[in-house]
Amino acid sequence: MKYRKCGESGVFLPEISLGMWHNFGDRDDAAVARDMILAAWDNGICHFDLANNYGPSPGSAEETFGRVLKSDLASHRDEMFVSSKAGHEMWPGVYGDGSSRKNLIASCNASLRRTGLEYFDVFYSHRYDGVTPVEETMQALIDIVRSGKALYAGISKYPPREQQIACDILREARVPCLVGQYRASIFDTDAIRGNFPVAAANGSGIVCFSPLAQGLLTDKYLNGIPAHSRAANPDGYLKRSDVTPGKVEAARRLGEIAARRGESLASMSIAWLLADKRVTSVIIGASSVNQLLSNLKSLESPAFTPDELKEIDAIAAQIR
Repeated sequence: MKYRKCGESGVFLPEISLGMWHNFGDRDDAAVARDMILAAWDNGICHFDLANNYGPSPGSAEETFGRVLKSDLASHRDEMFVSSKAGHEMWPGVYGDGSSRKNLIASCNASLRRTGLEYFDVFYSHRYDGVTPVEETMQALIDIVRSGKALYAGISKYPPREQQIACDILREARVPCLVGQYRASIFDTDAIRGNFPVAAANGSGIVCFSPLAQGLLTDKYLNGIPAHSRAANPDGYLKRSDVTPGKVEAARRLGEIAARRGESLASMSIAWLLADKRVTSVIIGASSVNQLLSNLKSLESPAFTPDELKEIDAIAAQIR
């Protein structure tokens, strides 16, 4: 595994991290989830990315991670970097959603209980909710760090304007924004254009999620929607309507480039993000150990030529 410095901090993160958005909840096979966590660890992945609402059901991914940590990896806690987040709907009622101080602090406490951890390495505001003042949300993160419940503060999916406000507030409080987490892929470059420059200017690391566009940047959907895919799962975030003919055709053409490079489309897509030196780490999801190990092959990808980058951008631009 290769590791990159996270912004201007002294923290290094693996180029590939394991995300538990899907496949680690109480509706999934607990033995498979354990095997994936241990395989990630054995292959140098020390960054595990959680959120209070990950599952399904909400909270169960944190519980799964906590059980595996206790049974298999407890002696390695100081060698791990564990993150969690709050800000999306977690429980019914007026206080179960949003970016208020009430929600973030209560959610952090509950996430620590579910994982069995004494602290998170970084705790994120999972989103700007459009209602809560950024000042309130950032003060909650500042107090979470100062209370010892997290070592660092982070933000996720903030619009560039609010991202800059958040960085300013955190810097003034001497709790700088360690890292920003954003959706980014060959198919989705909004954050690359809007958020990456802000993060870099403020000394924040950048962690990317959904590098494979939830499976669209693989060969999974080239011949329809498989029965057990994310698009076929009613609990998933990828909908059947997202699997458009244009995206399927773009994936097919991108796959041809990957084949010429001697790799899979998935590996090339992850490597494409890592080619941006502003990126600290790319979060991968997995439904099996084999899939996880396959995605790790992106670390062996050859460097991109200028012509390859132009060809990739031209194909992707047609569906953005």
